[in-house]
Amino acid sequence: MKNENSVGKGLESLCDPRWKDSRLGLERTFELLRLMGNPERRLKFIHVTGTNGKGSTAAMIASALIEAGLTVGLFTSPYLERMNEEIQVNRMPIPDRDFEENAAFTSGFADRMEDHPSEFEMLVCTALEYFLHSHCDIVVLEVGMGGLRDATNVIPCPEVAVVTPVSLDHTGILGNTLEEIAAEKAGIIKAGCDVILSRQAPETEQVLRRRCEELGCPLRLADPKKLFQKPRITLHGLEFLYRGQPFTLPMIGRHQLQNAAAALTVLETLCGRGWQISDEAIRRGLAKTSWPGRLEILLEAPLFLLDGAHNPQGAQALADALTELMPGRKFLFLAGVLADKDRQHVFAPFLPMAVRFVTVTPDSPRALPGKRLADELRTLGVQAESCNSVSEGVERILSLASPKDAICAFGSLYQAGEVRAAVSVFSRPPYRGR
Repeated sequence: MKNENSVGKGLESLCDPRWKDSRLGLERTFELLRLMGNPERRLKFIHVTGTNGKGSTAAMIASALIEAGLTVGLFTSPYLERMNEEIQVNRMPIPDRDFEENAAFTSGFADRMEDHPSEFEMLVCTALEYFLHSHCDIVVLEVGMGGLRDATNVIPCPEVAVVTPVSLDHTGILGNTLEEIAAEKAGIIKAGCDVILSRQAPETEQVLRRRCEELGCPLRLADPKKLFQKPRITLHGLEFLYRGQPFTLPMIGRHQLQNAAAALTVLETLCGRGWQISDEAIRRGLAKTSWPGRLEILLEAPLFLLDGAHNPQGAQALADALTELMPGRKFLFLAGVLADKDRQHVFAPFLPMAVRFVTVTPDSPRALPGKRLADELRTLGVQAESCNSVSEGVERILSLASPKDAICAFGSLYQAGEVRAAVSVFSRPPYRGR
């Protein structure tokens, strides 16, 4: 189980099971911030939405801004191992004592409200309070779900609104078509901000363009083919020329070029708005970007990769990356998914390259039982077995692998932290695998 932080009553109140359910809508968050003195009104923001690549893009932007000498807040979700990871200032997760004090401040007001806010709504408000008292020059704020009705959308007009690739996900909540989901994502665009779009499906781009035209917002498309020359993709990360100079990014997969293009276009746009960000700061920032759980190498022998791919678009990007980096290679897959995911299209790209699946149940009330997933995979003609826990799944798949084999864990970020922790345990001597 994840460490839920329980260092005091403030965090106990924030993490109370009664407030776990996610509820879209801004009324509660607006009211809570008003009671807190509206910390969001004294901060500047970059707001990031999309379906895939939000966290990676946000991390790249924040890292470059830090290298430019700014004090930078970063809010992302979900966390991998500790909730503190979701609230960072200059790459440092919020310390336990600060988390407790700010959560207690937020919870004190939340407990007075007739319609009590959810955990995520309180977490957003806690983060904004912490960023204010940390004297952040700018905050990179990742949307939780959607955009229009997401708790992060209580902020005033951001400097830049960013939309990473949009695909069908959370369809029961956000809509059943790309147009409906794009309309939710477009909700973060406010009059006065610049807008950066990653490459989108035509119907998605049309919705987002229309929103920009209605509000008079300048729009730029982030195109890696125009920004970068001579890209090179390896298991060590990316290398490319940007403005004629060599840049490196320690993140794996061709899809990260799109995320880097979005991040660099944001930074170019900020420069146009008067922010002082040098090319050297951008170079250092990209080189120092760290974003665990996104095609992360956990072991070398056997090769053990971890990725948070959990929807069809993310799964295809992961499968493409594995094929490009290791053509013809077969994999042992460790997988767990949430029950509301489009499993047929999530798993289809991996079937031709799979030796075997070991399935687990992610740590989420929305999780699909690992046994049911294994049953479904066997009907598709692949070998699959289930384990009772993520830790047991890691131990089992390592026991099946020789040092020359390749393992990839994917399906949900809700299991990524447990995978990382278990690999660190079961890969220590005297453990040797098969």
